[in-house]
Amino acid sequence: MAIVWLFVGYLFGSISSAIVVCRALGHGDPREVGSKNPGTTNVLRNFGKVAAVLTLVGDVAKGAIPVVLTAALSGNSLIVAMAGSGAFVGHLYPIFFRFEGGKGVATLIGVLLAFNPWLGMAFIGSWIAVALITRYSSLSALIATFVAPFIAHGLTTPAPIVAAIAGMGGLLFWRHTSNIRNLLAGKEDKIGKKKT
Repeated sequence: MAIVWLFVGYLFGSISSAIVVCRALGHGDPREVGSKNPGTTNVLRNFGKVAAVLTLVGDVAKGAIPVVLTAALSGNSLIVAMAGSGAFVGHLYPIFFRFEGGKGVATLIGVLLAFNPWLGMAFIGSWIAVALITRYSSLSALIATFVAPFIAHGLTTPAPIVAAIAGMGGLLFWRHTSNIRNLLAGKEDKIGKKKT
């Protein structure tokens, strides 16, 4: 069942909210503009707030839904962890969109909120705090992701779920390699910067 729900979660995650939303609103493909990342930040910079909000909601929802379903149907922490991990990986490498996915922040938020609302809120709070200080979206995500497993452990989260959070965090860092290089070089775009 854990493998089945890993696959089901992956299919949920493979629905690229950014691409679906932008196509529905008559915009271009977010993979062809700006950072070429089909995620909320790139959509905001290139297609505006409405498209960005819809993308954010979709990405959060597709992370949360498989976790909520498995929690309701089984309650087994390993199965729940696998469903959330599948959704996250699906967002990064969507089978429906040539495996060209986003970097996973919004989908991770959805997964964390479904794992434990307090954990999800702690992640969001950490992101906001860093963003207010630095105005770097990527750095905010990286720091919030780094502390998430420790917060989960502090909330007495089952071990399979803590391990899943750490694994997803590692993948998120990998997907942010270019952002990390830009941060170190002082070239990363700050929140609020418009496309040129």
